Amino acid sequence: MTNPKEFPLQQARSLTCSRCGAEFGCDLSGNCWCAEETARLPMPVKGEDCLCRECLRKAAAQAVS
Repeated sequence: MTNPKEFPLQQARSLTCSRCGAEFGCDLSGNCWCAEETARLPMPVKGEDCLCRECLRKAAAQAVS
């Protein structure tokens, strides 16, 4: 088993929303804002990366309706 203390914490990466162009950060240690969201969909489509909070919420609402 790996000891997490053996590896340095990764710094947050700076992202740009694939849909609206807003800049936001993603904390790869598991403390990303998206973990707080109830919506886990949609998964990015081919060529897309993560979505900002607002676009994720809009896409999830559209997927439900």
